[in-house]
Amino acid sequence: MNKNTKIWLNYLVRAAISLLLLWSIYMQVQKQLAGMDTAIWKQTGQSVFLMLCVVLLFVNILLESGKWYLLTNSVEHIVYPRALASYLAGMAFSLITPNRVGDYPGRVLYLGRSNTFRYVNVSVLGIMSQLSAIFLFGLLGLIYYNIVFPAMIARVALALCFLANIGIGIVYWRFEKWLPSLVHIKWLKKFVIYGRSLRRVTTRRQIIVLGLSVLRFAVFTAQYLFLLRWMNVEIPLGEGFIVAALFFWVMAVIPSIAVAELGVRGNVSLYLFHHFSPNTVGVLAATIGIWLLNLILPSIFGSILIMRMRLLR
Repeated sequence: MNKNTKIWLNYLVRAAISLLLLWSIYMQVQKQLAGMDTAIWKQTGQSVFLMLCVVLLFVNILLESGKWYLLTNSVEHIVYPRALASYLAGMAFSLITPNRVGDYPGRVLYLGRSNTFRYVNVSVLGIMSQLSAIFLFGLLGLIYYNIVFPAMIARVALALCFLANIGIGIVYWRFEKWLPSLVHIKWLKKFVIYGRSLRRVTTRRQIIVLGLSVLRFAVFTAQYLFLLRWMNVEIPLGEGFIVAALFFWVMAVIPSIAVAELGVRGNVSLYLFHHFSPNTVGVLAATIGIWLLNLILPSIFGSILIMRMRLLR
C-alpha cells in the first residue's frame, strides 16, 4: 500500500469512526431524554449551583488527564495536550462498551501502536487507582447505610466491598509480587515482559495517582450534590455526600451499557435518595444532568479529536 493510499484511508477511517460515535451520542441522548418532561428544567433553583457543576467539570477533566499524563510518562515522554486528547478519545469509545470498559483501550489506540502493551500495563494501575477511590468511598457509604438503614443485603454488600478493597489494594500496591506469576500462563507471558515497565512507576507516583483518583471522585460527587440542590432536592450536606458516593459505587458494580445506563442510574438514585427527599423529579433530573455533563460533553470533544488519530501506518 503506497503512502498516498494510506493517508486517504486514514482520513476515511477516522471520519467514519468519528461520525459513528457522534451519531451514537446523538441517539443515546435522544432516547434517554425522550420520556422526560422539559418543564422540569424550569423548576430549578439558584443558578450558582449549575455554574459550580460546570466549573467542576473542567476540574474533573484536568484531574483525570493529569493522572493519565503521569502514567503514560512512565512509558515514554509525551506532552500533556496529547495525554488530554487521548483521555477524551477514550471517553468517546467508552460509550459503546459495557460499563465503559472501552475507556482505556480508546486512550491507548489514540496514542498509537509503538508501546501498546506498556500502555496497557500502566492502564491497569490507572483503573485500579480509580476503583480503589470508588470502593473506599463506597465502603464509607455502606457503613453509614448499615447504621441508618440496617438490612441483610446492606450487610452482605458491606462485607463484599471490604474484601474488594483488600483485593484492589493488593493489585495496586503489590503488582511487583503478583506480576511474575503470570509467566506460568502461556498467553500472558508477553505481558510479564512489558509489565517490567511498571517498575518505572515509583511509589511516590502511585501515591500521587491514587490521590488524584480520590480527589476526582470527591469532585464528581460534589457535582451531583450541586445538581441536586439546583433541582431543589433538599438533603443535608454530610449525608448527601455519603449517599451520593454510595450511588456512584453502586453504578460501578452494576453491569450496564451507556445506552441503558441512565435508566439504571435513575432507579438507583430514587432508591437511595427517597429516604431524604420526596422530590423524585428533581432527583431524576439531577441524575440526567450529571450523565450529560460528565459523560456526553467530553465524549463529543473526544469524537471530534479521533479525526487526528493515525490508524494505518
